[in-house]
Amino acid sequence: MELRQLEYFIAVCEELHFSRAAEKLHISQPNLSLQIKALEEEVGTPLFDRIGKRIALTDAGRVLHKHSRNMLVDLKNAYDELSEIRRYQGGRLAVGVLPSELDYRLTPLFIDFHHQFPKVGLRIISSVDIVKLVLDTTIDIGLTLAPLPDERLTVHPLAREEYGLVVSAQHELASRESVQLSELKDLPMVIYPTGYWGRELVENACREHGFELHTLVETTSNPSLFRFVAENIGVTVQTAHLVQSVGDPRIRYIPIRDHAPYRQMSIVHRMDKYLSYPAQMFIRTVKERLSK
Repeated sequence: MELRQLEYFIAVCEELHFSRAAEKLHISQPNLSLQIKALEEEVGTPLFDRIGKRIALTDAGRVLHKHSRNMLVDLKNAYDELSEIRRYQGGRLAVGVLPSELDYRLTPLFIDFHHQFPKVGLRIISSVDIVKLVLDTTIDIGLTLAPLPDERLTVHPLAREEYGLVVSAQHELASRESVQLSELKDLPMVIYPTGYWGRELVENACREHGFELHTLVETTSNPSLFRFVAENIGVTVQTAHLVQSVGDPRIRYIPIRDHAPYRQMSIVHRMDKYLSYPAQMFIRTVKERLSK
């Protein structure tokens, strides 16, 4: 069965008239009739009832019509996608990320994306207000905490990540397998400034259990934060994935065994936003890497 035969068959189905279908296809009516006859011989049953000058679909014809239309739509989508890959010569992709994620965890992902699409101009914005940037179209895609329901957004949930205590390898707690949340109460903290999601999540969890964190150093920079911890000036509370991305042997991650703060990361974009092939591939890559 050839694609051309299916196209001819669908044209006859739409017109229910061989001559009009032939005119629509810009071929002769005898040639069209021969192609339909060859298709009927291949499937082994008549596809049309010839009633004088009128024709009608048989039961077999209706089945083939239903499936052949789906086949052609799928094939057209495949051709369109392949064509976009072949002709894609550039464009831009704007992505917003939380400040805590950019320095270590996500930069390697962006580098890999650039290698895959070297002609795509990549704009990376670090912000604590990712959803606003998505909604006002400042960025195409955002990586942020799971937002409140909004019918304007498409949300792709990623993994749930728990926070743990991060200390210097020289800290007195460094050999512990786990700690309780209450043990954070009097520890000198190196933490993000007020207004950062990472701080608010941890502080809210502590307040729910009756205590405030003891903040020693505030910094917006992850390299700075982990340097303070490595030097045993203070401790911090971060996710295991971020600590693993840092890869500093001078620091230790200790799970919080009870009431651990957690976050649900998500990919967000406007529901009505057209996503280019590179943008779709970026989302797919993020899902593969951050959903584990």
